[in-house]
Amino acid sequence: MIVRAGLLLIVCGLLSACVSSGSTPPLRTEEGRQQARDAYIQLGIGYLQQGVTEQAKMPLKKALDIDPNSADAHAALALVFQNELEPELAGQHYRKALAQGKNTRIQNNYGGFLYQQGQYKEAYEQFSQAAQDTMYTGRSRVFENMGLTALRLNDKELALKHFERSLRLNPQQPQALLEAALLLYERQEYVPAQRYYESFNMFGEQSARSLLLGVRLAKVFEDRNQAASLALQLKRLYPASAEYKQYQSEP
Repeated sequence: MIVRAGLLLIVCGLLSACVSSGSTPPLRTEEGRQQARDAYIQLGIGYLQQGVTEQAKMPLKKALDIDPNSADAHAALALVFQNELEPELAGQHYRKALAQGKNTRIQNNYGGFLYQQGQYKEAYEQFSQAAQDTMYTGRSRVFENMGLTALRLNDKELALKHFERSLRLNPQQPQALLEAALLLYERQEYVPAQRYYESFNMFGEQSARSLLLGVRLAKVFEDRNQAASLALQLKRLYPASAEYKQYQSEP
């Protein structure tokens, strides 16, 4: 409740600032309308970040009442409906947001939504367009997303290229490190696979997939103690996993 009250105070403060700026009603001026719109968007995003999607809708609707073409308001509503498992409404608002012009952040989010819906070709296209923005601060994540999507499209060579490009930009991404290590292991390129796996251990948390890979790499490099240790972790943490069953079936 304290956080919600804080958000309300912020939006009310912004709106009252508009009122006190002169005798003209704030929503009659372009500046006042923009400030009110942005305040409602921030309030909606605040609720969304708290996971209170129902309460996020009203301020975002108010923002769109003020500015029906607000890309940020449409994008925030898209996230609301995506979280509420309303894919048709989420898709509509993503498209309305992008109709206002290129926005890398929204394209990346839309790509993630399409990936979630199993529309991998469409997702890859959105990620590809987002990756063209060389100044985007989340570009490494865009390439990681492209790699994951390429895997879904059964193009492992392309996926590896994207993961390696992602790690060039940010070498501390656990998922890209693990996926690159797995792909290199499959290609029997064990030295670079081990290098990526060691980096993954520095930045990521072990899963059944990573533990099985660790066991396999330890066997390749004849590190029996490491293989036994990781196998024990796999058995203890993920006894019912497909990876543990796979481990049991391997020599």
